Amino acid sequence: MDIQIDEVKSILKKYNQEHLLNHYDKLDDKKRTELLDQIRNIDFELVTELYNSTKQQKSNNRDEITPMNYLDKFKLNDQYKYYEAIGKKAIKEGKLAAVTMAGGQGTRLGHNGPKGTYDIGLDSHKSLFELLSDNLKEEGKKYGVVIPWFIMTSRENNKQTIDFFEKHKYFGYQKNKNIFFFEQGELPMMDTEGKILIGEDGLVKLAADGHGGIYESLVKTKMTNKMRELGVEWVFIGGVDNCLVKMVDPVLMGIAIDKKVTVACKSVVKANPHEKVGVFCRRNGRPNVIEYSEITDEMAEATDENGELLYGESHILCNLFSIDAIERMGAEPLPYHVAFKKAKYIDEDGKLVEPDSPNAYKFEAFLFDAFGEVDDMAVLRVKREEEFAPVKNADSAGVDCPKTARELYKKYYHLD
Repeated sequence: MDIQIDEVKSILKKYNQEHLLNHYDKLDDKKRTELLDQIRNIDFELVTELYNSTKQQKSNNRDEITPMNYLDKFKLNDQYKYYEAIGKKAIKEGKLAAVTMAGGQGTRLGHNGPKGTYDIGLDSHKSLFELLSDNLKEEGKKYGVVIPWFIMTSRENNKQTIDFFEKHKYFGYQKNKNIFFFEQGELPMMDTEGKILIGEDGLVKLAADGHGGIYESLVKTKMTNKMRELGVEWVFIGGVDNCLVKMVDPVLMGIAIDKKVTVACKSVVKANPHEKVGVFCRRNGRPNVIEYSEITDEMAEATDENGELLYGESHILCNLFSIDAIERMGAEPLPYHVAFKKAKYIDEDGKLVEPDSPNAYKFEAFLFDAFGEVDDMAVLRVKREEEFAPVKNADSAGVDCPKTARELYKKYYHLD
């Protein structure tokens, strides 16, 4: 242990982070080992670079933003059946897997536990996880296959998530045969002086690295290897909080295969020109998603000859990737975005500090930042009321909340 501490002290001194061992002596043996492991696993070069980026002024953005072409699922006419037949064949051959990003907690919903365990208030009292599994199993039956399900958890909720599935007998799936769990990556939170924070538990305060960490996590945890062993070639990636997500869509899959693209995404048309959503576009000629904060009023309101918004295709986190694309995107970390958050921490005197205002930097990668790695991709417009019912806010918000999701779900499945 002394050799390990000396090694860690040397690392910390080099990066001016010696304070991480300030309360080491007060920890029990288990936590001491955990803290040393945490420190050894931190990429200090990356963390230092990320902190330095918070001090740099953003240069004037000279990117050329242009509209992105899309297909409307319900205006494909004869092509609909053509794409559908291609997709159905691939699904029947077992070439599709589903990934659900479920690393978040239900804190904003007033729920104590992983968001996927949340009951949105249906008469059945089914959790989000069960609603998703019902859909996945039903689709699998249509094609005579079991569609492998990969669930990305976080360090914070991994045990609770697996315990929940165990309690519900994995909703008919078989652990490590056709349902798999893996954890997303994390990065330390830092204060405004560049010091890594110590959490209430005496360990390094870590935060999930955003949904853009999905590619790297799939590769590092060898889930892509597992997929290949199962004969999977295509992977649908979606969030746990959309109770109407359609993870199995032969039309989307058929379009990707036919057009020989490695990424195909779903969109819904913006509710209004100024809806606060990211929209598909081309950035310097390559596929991308532009945040609503980057769009000028003029761009937001621009229309084509048919009166359709030029920048009207919302990214709804419903994306299909080839395994090759995931492995390529997961080979290197994506660029990180900085968020300034409120974070509790232990100060140098060992006291818990609960700030009233933001005090810490959190670093996140966005899944769509990887789109620029491909030459082309397909975007398929679907109907909001059929495929997009997110549960993000408490009912008091009035939008994207349990009440709105429940209403959309009941209407779609004719439960009233």
